[in-house]
Amino acid sequence: MRRFAALYRELDRSTATLDKRAALVRYFRAAPPRDAAWALHLLAGGKVAGARKKIATTRELREWIAQASALPDWLVDDSYDQVGDLAETLALLLDDPVTPGEDIALADWIEARLLPVANQEVEVRREVVLQAWRGLAFDERLVFNKLLTGALRVGVSQRLVQQALAEMSGIDIARIAQRMLGAWTPTPEFLEQLLSPQELPTDRQQPYPFFLATPLEAVLRAGVVDGTSSADDTSDDDTAPALANDPDAVARALGPIDDWLLEWKWDGIRLQLIRRDGEVALWSRGEERLDGRFPEIEAGASRLARDCVLDGELLAWREGDAGPMPFTALQTRIQRRKPGPKTLADTPVRMQAYDLLELDGEDWRERPQHERRAALDAVLAASPDCGITLSPLVDARDWTHAAALRGDARERGVEGLMLKRASAPYQSGRKRGDWWKWKIDPLTIDAVLLYAQSGHGRRSTLYTDYTFGLWDGDTLVPVAKAYSGLDDKEILQLDRWIRAHTLERFGPVRSVQPHHVFELGFEAVNRSSRHKSGIAVRFPRILRWRHDKPMAEADRLETLKALAR
Repeated sequence: MRRFAALYRELDRSTATLDKRAALVRYFRAAPPRDAAWALHLLAGGKVAGARKKIATTRELREWIAQASALPDWLVDDSYDQVGDLAETLALLLDDPVTPGEDIALADWIEARLLPVANQEVEVRREVVLQAWRGLAFDERLVFNKLLTGALRVGVSQRLVQQALAEMSGIDIARIAQRMLGAWTPTPEFLEQLLSPQELPTDRQQPYPFFLATPLEAVLRAGVVDGTSSADDTSDDDTAPALANDPDAVARALGPIDDWLLEWKWDGIRLQLIRRDGEVALWSRGEERLDGRFPEIEAGASRLARDCVLDGELLAWREGDAGPMPFTALQTRIQRRKPGPKTLADTPVRMQAYDLLELDGEDWRERPQHERRAALDAVLAASPDCGITLSPLVDARDWTHAAALRGDARERGVEGLMLKRASAPYQSGRKRGDWWKWKIDPLTIDAVLLYAQSGHGRRSTLYTDYTFGLWDGDTLVPVAKAYSGLDDKEILQLDRWIRAHTLERFGPVRSVQPHHVFELGFEAVNRSSRHKSGIAVRFPRILRWRHDKPMAEADRLETLKALAR
């Protein structure tokens, strides 16, 4: 545990990506395989226990720390409100032991002490936790608490961990990323297979890592695209609308439009369809197998004339309709592992395929985009009854014409345009230079701040998560939650105002005096019976603080409903 706690401390204190990666390489080289496997699981976002394996609830942990520290419950709760992180709060409220206990391996803590007591009586679980608290110094106690709360957040992405493993082992990062897709168990055997230089039988069962597009605004701000990549770029900023609406700026950044393939940006579920040796598997971008949930797609894949791996978008789409149904229609299908006849009839789906990653067992990802697209066209044309369609190219004479087509995207039920360099290989992760998403301008409303909640991480002591409402008659009805869009100065100003104008508290949430108006942006509006307002907005965020607008002039609910699909 001490070695992993030292790694956690080093990662937490470092702000340089290269330093973090070097620390990870040192750890994985020195750690015993069992510990390294669990460290990989945790750093990649895994948890020790889940919904079916309860070790301790947050309420139980608060009660136990109050007993162990002899502090009143209210002081524990106030401490948590101030610190913002439960694991850190628990670690701070106890003194270090006079004599630290033995250094138990990370894997032993998890496999021999925590998992065996999962779901047992509260007294059994509490005793294991209290014994650990009494014997661990602060750094180890903090990491132990992170294991309990499942919130290891330490500024390390799964991609960075994979980069460290690739540097340490010499294995291509794409192969490592591919082997980590889907469900896996943190064992020395898995770690050995993960870093094996040989091609394994299981490699044939896994999807390829998805290639992700970057918002076009990122290159427009820089003003130039040079084909270089940034492996850790995960920005999805929708700012700089003026640049995004300027075809000349796009032309300066991307060059001749003939160098690019343009497609519609669909609003569905990103899907990788695998047909190998006649067997079919469906994988979502979230690394989840979807077998059985979309039988019409699996049946269509089985009718393909050749084995292949396709990348595309799953959409709810009725036969004969000009465009897809709203994304919310897909939500009726996502959670149904075996949809019945009514569901299949009410919400039919189709796959719009736009890339070919493998053909007849051969990896095509290094081939240029235009070559992969031509082969994909041929594969689908040879199987006209497969029910999988080719995502159409958007024919634009120049960037001005493309901008005009983008302006009509919402009426088509799409989110904008995808721009793909014709000569580009299929990469993994989000890398700048070859795939850009040119999204339409957001829909907007002016809404009133109603509730606020503290944020996480460095903003855990500030109120940064907000709920906004619109007028419905004489009543303000909540319609959206947002936590991004304000700068640090505005957040501090609003935080002070929230504290001074709180009306009620509901646990961590405060209701505030209705007064301030904010312009919100969002991608789409859909009818929803699950929301009090009857409306659900997609990807809401704050565009600006409307100091110029009184609360009475905020938008009305019927205005938002009129935008719903």
